[in-house]
Amino acid sequence: MTAAPSLVDGVLARQRRAVSRALTVVERGGPEAEVLLQALLPHAGHAHVVGVTGAPGVGKSTLVDGLALAARAVGQTAGIVAVDPSSPFSGGAILGDRIRMQDATMDPGVFMRSLASRGQTGGLSRATAASLTVMDAAGFDWVLIETVGAGQSEIEVMALAESVMVVLAPGLGDDIQAIKAGILEIADVFVVNKADRPGADASVRELRAMLRLAAEAPPWVPPILTTVAAERRGLDQVLAELNRHRAFLDETGRRADRRTYQVETLVRQAVWDAVARRLAAARQDPRWAEALTAVAAGTRDAGGLADQVLRGAGGVADGIH
Repeated sequence: MTAAPSLVDGVLARQRRAVSRALTVVERGGPEAEVLLQALLPHAGHAHVVGVTGAPGVGKSTLVDGLALAARAVGQTAGIVAVDPSSPFSGGAILGDRIRMQDATMDPGVFMRSLASRGQTGGLSRATAASLTVMDAAGFDWVLIETVGAGQSEIEVMALAESVMVVLAPGLGDDIQAIKAGILEIADVFVVNKADRPGADASVRELRAMLRLAAEAPPWVPPILTTVAAERRGLDQVLAELNRHRAFLDETGRRADRRTYQVETLVRQAVWDAVARRLAAARQDPRWAEALTAVAAGTRDAGGLADQVLRGAGGVADGIH
């Protein structure tokens, strides 16, 4: 199977309909998605991927919307992958982010896609990595990932992003202390959003105090910035610091290390997806219940059955007997 040339060419030309269709294919998964990603991967690797994470209510969506517009103001393009919570009924994304990002998404140089988390822990959808590849191959200068907002488990964004931005806001309780053992350690840039509220200065001071607790000086010291994203205040400075971190990665060779980690994540996810497909096919075989009964009775080894399912030639069911 080969990817449709028209679809690949459309993505490379950043045609919105082609990009949208390609994202649908990779979110659905399966052999068609694998072939499409194989065709697009050689054209990826140029965008700067920024992960935007933080607790619910800190204004991540508004901040991402403003960052995309700040990039457009200097002639750059931006793709946005917003991982929304899933509907418990349909399994689809609850499109809160799309509603809050209407300003940026009206710009032809910005493309936004909501992905359903489908219960995935870590603040990311299973299709996020593949979607980043599509956005990257489409030639966007920036690709912004907004995570669900689930707290410490969101450290998984580090596997995909080259710059990680942790967003906080004053007045949400003892949030810095609550997350210090998790996502604070992965931040390349800190943003205290809603800085017009009481307590913003205290949040900045707490962050600075925590950074001083480091055992040794890191090669990159995360800047601490304040914004009022709803009023587009402070966003140019955030974009400037992200550019500075991008230059740091290039100058130190760390970008290549992060790219290798990202590719490994893609491969690992592809392996898990392949295993899931084989298992799903095996469970459809009428002999599956019989095989499970044998394992329960102790006349068959669970590990051996698993190996046979994975090695099944011509069809997963061939490994069940």
